[in-house]
Order: sequence, then structure tokens, then C-alpha cells
Amino acid sequence: MGNVNTQAVSAAGKHKKNLLVVLTLSGTYMVAEIIGGIITQSLALLADAAHMLTDVVGLLLAYIAIRIGERKANQQKTFGYYRTEILAAVLNAVVLLGISVYVLYEAWQRFQNPPEVKSQSMLIIAGIGLVVNFIGMMILRKNSDESLNMKGAYFEVLSDLLTSVGVMIAGIIMLTTDWYYADPLVSALIGLLIIPRTWRLLMEAINVLLEGVPKGIDIMELRKSLEAIPGVKELHDLHVWSLTSGVNAMSAHVVVENRNDLNTLLKTLNDNATTNFKIFHTTFQIEDEGYAEGEIHL
Repeated sequence: MGNVNTQAVSAAGKHKKNLLVVLTLSGTYMVAEIIGGIITQSLALLADAAHMLTDVVGLLLAYIAIRIGERKANQQKTFGYYRTEILAAVLNAVVLLGISVYVLYEAWQRFQNPPEVKSQSMLIIAGIGLVVNFIGMMILRKNSDESLNMKGAYFEVLSDLLTSVGVMIAGIIMLTTDWYYADPLVSALIGLLIIPRTWRLLMEAINVLLEGVPKGIDIMELRKSLEAIPGVKELHDLHVWSLTSGVNAMSAHVVVENRNDLNTLLKTLNDNATTNFKIFHTTFQIEDEGYAEGEIHL
């Protein structure tokens, strides 16, 4: 027996309006930063604008993935397009890792020959960026724990905020001391700070693609809870996985003591998994005690 709520909404889909607001803010600031970099002839601002461009593309991919993920299931995609959000999270993580590596490379290059930077103009524009990115980060922060896609978008904005802070710190140092090594030093620290967070995001997304047990679900506790239901003799071939963040699924073979009132038993099994373990889609195969199985997984 399978049970599915066709009206389920992915965790990221609940917050797409917030993502669109942040995308608009970041995109607007990116354009302003490009213009400011050209006017002030600041290479640091233009480089940061390139960093912003990558993040804006990442945010746009996240939003597009949510919209695609909302498309209804069909005969070819029986679970719908939920996994699109996870693919976007993987892509975001890969992009962020690429940015971090590039920042470290660029910092090394600047250590060899640090360029002179117009620090005062850089400070003003970076200050505006700090405010914009802080607003965006606060908008996405509440949603980042519910969805890998939203977490990826949150890290995009967080990396921008850290970049703005780094640019301001470097700007203050260069403005007061003319020590232009501050620019590559702060940039390297930013790159090193982004890598571990992004790596964790990538591993979580890959776990979903590999259909690993979702974070927050103890599969042994799930087994004990289901086997404790009256009428259930044994549970085997138990599998739990995620379609996307916040949309978990499971299947199990259930050995029953008797076949009286199976509908009530199935409803109890489903209600237990849904209420206690937040599993959105359940499939139970009912078996008699003597039913032979070729392979037992869990």
C-alpha cells in the first residue's frame, strides 16, 4: 500500500518569495558595484562584482529550481520534479567551492605584487554592500535549515556579506597605513572560511542524491516504533530517503500476525511514520510470516 499527499510542498517552495526578494537586492547591488568599480577604477570592486555575479547566478538557479520543482507529477516523472532543488544545491556548492579556490589563487597573485587601491571609494561601496547582504542574509536565515536549496542560497549571500566585511577591513587598513597586502590577506581568509561550510552543504546534497537516510531521522527508532504497533510481527526491507529537503519517503515489508482489518493497520502504520518521523510518502508491503524473501536489507 502506498500513501502520498499530492499537495505536499517542498521546504524551499514555501519560501520562494523571500528568495526572489534577495535575488532582486543582490542583482541591483551587483549592477551598482560594477558602475562604482568603473567610475573609481577600483579593481577590488570589479573583482567583488564578479563574485557577486556568480552568487546572483546561483540565487537565480535556486529560484528556477523551485519553480521547476513545483511542476506536477506526470507519467514520466511520477514523483514530480522535487530533485531539481537538490541538483541546484549541488551546483551552488560546486560554484561556491570554485569561487573560494579562485579567491585563494587571486590572493596569492596579489601577494606577489599588491596593486594600489582607492580605499575611500572602496569603503563606501563595500559599506552599501554590507547593508544589502545583511538584509538578504536575515531574510534567508530562518529558511536555511529547512532546505538544502535554501541553504545554498543562504551561503551565497553569506559569502557576499563576508566579502563586504573583508573589503571594508582591508579598505580601512589600506586607508590608514597604505599597507596594500591587507587586500589579499583578507581575501584569503574569506576563501578559507567559505570552504568548510560549502563542503558540508555538498555532502548533504549528495546524501539525498544517493538516497541516504534523511538528516534527523533515526531509522532504528522508526523500526522499533512501527514494530510496536499491535498486529505487526516483524518489519524488514526498510528504506528511508528524501525526494528533496522536507519531503521524505519510506518503504517497508511488514509481516502481520493476521489479515483481519488490514486497512486499519495500514492507516496506523502510515500515521505513525507521518506524525512521529515527518515522512511524507509511505509504502508498506503486507506479508504472512512464511513469505520468503531473497534479500533482507535492514
